[in-house]
Amino acid sequence: MNIKPYNYSVFFDFLESYLPSGFIDISADDPIMQRLERVMEENDQFITVADLGKIQFLYVSKGIKSMLGIEPGELNPGHFVEVTHPDDLSRFGLLRAQTFVVERDVLETQKGSALVSFSIRVRNTDGIYRNHICQAYFFYSPGPHKAVYLLQVISKVDWFKPKKKEYHHYKGKDLSLFRFPDEELLKIGPVLSVRELEIIKLIESGLSSKEISEKLFLSVYTINTHRSNILEKSGKASIPDLIYELKEQGLL
Repeated sequence: MNIKPYNYSVFFDFLESYLPSGFIDISADDPIMQRLERVMEENDQFITVADLGKIQFLYVSKGIKSMLGIEPGELNPGHFVEVTHPDDLSRFGLLRAQTFVVERDVLETQKGSALVSFSIRVRNTDGIYRNHICQAYFFYSPGPHKAVYLLQVISKVDWFKPKKKEYHHYKGKDLSLFRFPDEELLKIGPVLSVRELEIIKLIESGLSSKEISEKLFLSVYTINTHRSNILEKSGKASIPDLIYELKEQGLL
């Protein structure tokens, strides 16, 4: 399928139209919905809207059926776990935990919004894992009741070929990144390599350089070199400072 980039303002038009009613009685004849469904179908996308306070999906677009084989009205959080590639499940679990961290932060201020964006391999209806990007937009609204809502835009991005073991990841408040996925966006990711993150996890678990070297079948010199490179690349003064930041980002 040839991608046809479009302006994400269509999602804000959708939210403005249906948030007051709690996303009830969404009309397929509404020009906003007709345009939204058309551009998503053209680009292998679907959306979900959830009330995080109630842990409830309020709306799921019909594209999920053709992409993942799930009926919109039957979606539950467990379905995403079932279709995620086994090698991505650990990272996906960390990101799911971040959902409640971001919800708390947005709810405490009762204003503003936040974005968590990440790439993930998801199984399609043919049983084949394809590259996708999930763009999770969090926002507070006082109505129809005080809550943090989550709009997720899930897009197939098989046209993008990342380098081995690289993946897209962003958590923050820069909403300029909530846009149609392009190569520049998909290249945003952790500054540390998969191996360096693995070493950080082992350090965080309490292992010494010698113990890590034995576990990974590497020399102590190599582990210590990695530790120096990790601090240099991250710009942090200490490993504990880095561990705190990685946890905040949902990477550890």
